[in-house]
Amino acid sequence: MTSSYLIFATLAMAAVTFITRALPALIPRKILDTPWLHRLNESLPLSVMVLLILTSLSYQNLPADITFNNSELHLLMAQVGALILVLFVYHISRQLLVSMIVGIAAINGLFWMLSRFFS
Repeated sequence: MTSSYLIFATLAMAAVTFITRALPALIPRKILDTPWLHRLNESLPLSVMVLLILTSLSYQNLPADITFNNSELHLLMAQVGALILVLFVYHISRQLLVSMIVGIAAINGLFWMLSRFFS
């Protein structure tokens, strides 16, 4: 059952990718040049990245009696801090790759700092 689900999910993702890549060729140029579509196109990569980060936050493993020197709390705080920094850097630079690099560096740096100084 798992392999059939994996095959279905892969085919569904391939279909969605194909449709989203082929759709601009089928839509008239007049519609593609609308300002709201340009704004959507600019904000879509950041929106997807934020959603992926939010769904991967590690808050499920937090115990009820959490203390500040808990490594799970440090990871969650590093993730939230990195997400805020990514949003700030993207707002300033409008460069998704730069924001991703800053986010990866920030999550590792913040986790290291929190683990080192608060454990």
